[in-house]
Amino acid sequence: MATVRSPGTTTLFSALSGVLVTRLDVTDKESIKAAVAAAIEQFGQIDVLVNNAGFGTLGALEAAPDEAVRQQFEVNVFGLIDVTKAVLPVMRTRGTGVIINVSSMGGRLTFPFSTLYHATKFAVEGLTESLQYELNPLGIRLKLVEPGGYKTDFAGRSMNYYGAGGISDYQGRFDEFAGKLAQWPMSENIGEVAEAIYHAATDGTAELRYPVGQDAVELLKVRLQTDDVAFKAMMAAQTGV
Repeated sequence: MATVRSPGTTTLFSALSGVLVTRLDVTDKESIKAAVAAAIEQFGQIDVLVNNAGFGTLGALEAAPDEAVRQQFEVNVFGLIDVTKAVLPVMRTRGTGVIINVSSMGGRLTFPFSTLYHATKFAVEGLTESLQYELNPLGIRLKLVEPGGYKTDFAGRSMNYYGAGGISDYQGRFDEFAGKLAQWPMSENIGEVAEAIYHAATDGTAELRYPVGQDAVELLKVRLQTDDVAFKAMMAAQTGV
């Protein structure tokens, strides 16, 4: 089953054989309930849940509007929790299932001026890692897919950009970072992420984390091998902050 927020975007999926397309907005609990019910009616069970809804924010924390703060957590964290809770009774009844939470390399390391986004992805990482203790004994496995930078709509319609908010103390460094970010090498091979999700769903192992993309693999390796002060200095040098 494939879900979309807006019914008008279902055209691409509707042509696929054996795919049920239905509306699901992770900030709308009634739509979550209806989507899960539709899946059960059509297929009788849910084997794998992929929590992929999310967006980013870019700007100084002090400049973040209150609604931007709340929306970031409503979609990236609370929505993920609500969908997971809706599916768990189905998986518990069968004693099997896989839950894949699409995190980011930004769930284990940080970039400047991305505070809210990183806060939510770190939350997803901690939630998923801890949830293993509750669900593994029930036959349900947890997975984290951690992509690096890919050429998608993430930096466009999926980015809430509020910048420095006119605060001069941040403006110069934010502009420098935004310029560096625009030049960040993004991979066009988005199929790598789909392959990682499929692998996580079907490998039958207790593996938790699946970094995807050369930048994610390399940066996460450096983060593990570098202390906090040195990593911050390296990231600041690379991002102009």
